[in-house]
Amino acid sequence: MFHDRAHIRLEAGSGGDGGLSFRREKYVPKGGPDGGDGGRGGDVIVVVDPSLRDLSAFRRIREAKAGRGGNGRGSKKHGADGEDSELRVPLGTQLLDDAGGLVADLTTPTGRFVAARGGQGGRGNARFATPTRQTPRFAETGLPGDELDVELRLKLVVDAALAGLPNAGKSSLLRRISNAKPKVADYPFTTLEPVLGVVDGPDERQLTVADVPGLIEGAADGAGLGHQFLAHLERARLLVHVIDASASDVEDRFRAINSELEAYGAGLAERPQVVALNKVDLLESPPPFSIADDRVVGVVAISCATGAGIDDLKRQLFELCPIEPVAPIVDEIPEFLEYRPRARRGPRFRIHRTDRGYRVVGTPPPADELEEALRRVGIKAGTPVEVAGEELEWQ
Repeated sequence: MFHDRAHIRLEAGSGGDGGLSFRREKYVPKGGPDGGDGGRGGDVIVVVDPSLRDLSAFRRIREAKAGRGGNGRGSKKHGADGEDSELRVPLGTQLLDDAGGLVADLTTPTGRFVAARGGQGGRGNARFATPTRQTPRFAETGLPGDELDVELRLKLVVDAALAGLPNAGKSSLLRRISNAKPKVADYPFTTLEPVLGVVDGPDERQLTVADVPGLIEGAADGAGLGHQFLAHLERARLLVHVIDASASDVEDRFRAINSELEAYGAGLAERPQVVALNKVDLLESPPPFSIADDRVVGVVAISCATGAGIDDLKRQLFELCPIEPVAPIVDEIPEFLEYRPRARRGPRFRIHRTDRGYRVVGTPPPADELEEALRRVGIKAGTPVEVAGEELEWQ
């Protein structure tokens, strides 16, 4: 089954704690503080893998966690940085936050996005030594990493997409022009998921073409199967509108599909189209097509059964899909978008580890957030905690 949506929780690594240590060597009296800094927490990185076709791998992956930074140690030894976690996704994947806002849009084969950043490591007590404070007995704990829930949505990035009513012959056409082998049968909705094919052309050029499940009237409002896959037409540079030429209402079928594209929006109403009048082998002569529509950049009569007109259609595809697009089809589709997710933490604060317990530095957070932060640093019952100049005992 084709999977174009998935949900996953991302957890970046926490930074390591700073070292609380003093130099202890024979013949070196009062060696002073030598605690090193904690390492930085690992990031969760989303990387495009052009070999992937859908998000089916995320049926088994519910969360992605990066490594925690190592703690600082004596002799000013810094902790190691946490290990990054990489998520590989197909080209055209979008990341949305839990409010539905766009976080990133990966539309290039080399796309790479840091979705959750690791926490900063804490400073060791050696960093706090000054001429007036020569024996600092505290060090910082590492900051927590970003945590967020994201939705992955796949929108195929193709040169051309086949659109049309069920049983118009889209799957047969894809088999004729490409290396794909979609299911072909004499009943509607034989295609239940998008199928990609590669079309070979002149000068070793290739085009990617997608066969999208057939649309019916009301698809934009949820009728039939097509509404689930209309999003995969959004990034096609060209639509191949396949129509059953043996039907008596060819022009009505053209209008029906275009009304659904207009109702869906996302720029599909302005996308250039090549009208492929299929099944002409069942007719004595190709039917007339007299609709004047600026979107129609070509009309070709074809027969997937006999191969008539297929070479002419392929030639038009390569002419209308140049190697480099002259201009972006839709302004909303840049090469790469990056928006930072909403903050998952409240006021900024740090927790210092002292020789007696802990001290909260900065703007004191709400009680529940402070409690969670102290639990994460491993506080134990009876440990003193200094907050806003007042010392409390952890219970």
